[in-house]
Amino acid sequence: MTKSLPKKTSKKPVSKTKKSVTDVALNTQLQVAYHFPCPIYLIERPDFLEAVSEVSEEYLEVRRKDVGLNEIYPVYMTDSFFGDPRMAEFTQFVGATAWNILNEQGYNMQGNAVQFMEMWTQEHYKHSAMDAHVHGYGSQIVGFYFLETPEGGSNVVFHDPRAAKVQIDLPEQDVNMATPASKMINFTPKPGMMIFANSWLMHSFTRHAAELPIKFVHFNLAVIPDPNFAPTPAAEVI
Repeated sequence: MTKSLPKKTSKKPVSKTKKSVTDVALNTQLQVAYHFPCPIYLIERPDFLEAVSEVSEEYLEVRRKDVGLNEIYPVYMTDSFFGDPRMAEFTQFVGATAWNILNEQGYNMQGNAVQFMEMWTQEHYKHSAMDAHVHGYGSQIVGFYFLETPEGGSNVVFHDPRAAKVQIDLPEQDVNMATPASKMINFTPKPGMMIFANSWLMHSFTRHAAELPIKFVHFNLAVIPDPNFAPTPAAEVI
């Protein structure tokens, strides 16, 4: 008489060790240590709008006379004007804020100063956009100051700079929520809003859908030795 073989089951056995580890994980409070942050700083300074808009419009008018709008990227970009004496109060605030940001991030800024590399106004018309990019050549801080932001216009977007995460990323549960899984973060600008970020943080602007143009000042700052820095004399060794 032939004995029948036991039926095969597709259920995978769970080892006692694995089950024990799972139980411990579920009943243990997980401690999270967040490191390597990508801070983005937002400040509202509408008090600068009048002066900065006046200077920007003057430089934009020069550009409009020199060149026509590009069909693919319909935008006007002015020459740099951080040296314009009418911008002194604005540039002093931007420079001091950039120095404070780097100092509070933990960088040794004693004996160093920040210096403007560029400051120019951009005027983007309908369908214009800005591709994702970073600023090199020694730039440490980048920023924007928004002058005119029509409804339905561009948003500024900051992209995850971690190449290893991008390479092996998973789908997000909800792309409308800002979480550690987010691939990018976007901000809706308004007049008088100022944004600062480290220059290694890739940024872009979404396509501009409004009929009226969006106008903003873009600036880059580098770190240089402070020519006015006087180090504390060392104690004399007797």
